[in-house]
Amino acid sequence: MALKPITDTLRHVRSGLLINEASELLAEIVKAVEVTGKSGKLTIELQIKKLSRSGALEIIDKVTSKVPTEAPLTTMMYPTPEGNLITEDPRQQKLDLKAVRAVGASDITPIKPTTGEI
Repeated sequence: MALKPITDTLRHVRSGLLINEASELLAEIVKAVEVTGKSGKLTIELQIKKLSRSGALEIIDKVTSKVPTEAPLTTMMYPTPEGNLITEDPRQQKLDLKAVRAVGASDITPIKPTTGEI
């Protein structure tokens, strides 16, 4: 008898539920890898035990996955001598910034293409 591919055997484990579960987890990992750019992992573990003198074997499967997650958002704040947190660095000098009017299409004077006049 020729050696059967492992996929033939895996289709029989838990009547195909192993393959279904692994397929769903694989799709979840692939989507998360696309979003996060981090690697994921899918492990299919088979434990094989002899049941009795009859020659039957028991197959115990375990499917685990490591789905990558996005890093949580963080906030940078600065402590004050009183123990408070503030969003601006107290050691940083304040700049006297003023708003500048944005130039838009209404501020441009069109030039007549034929004469070049404004």
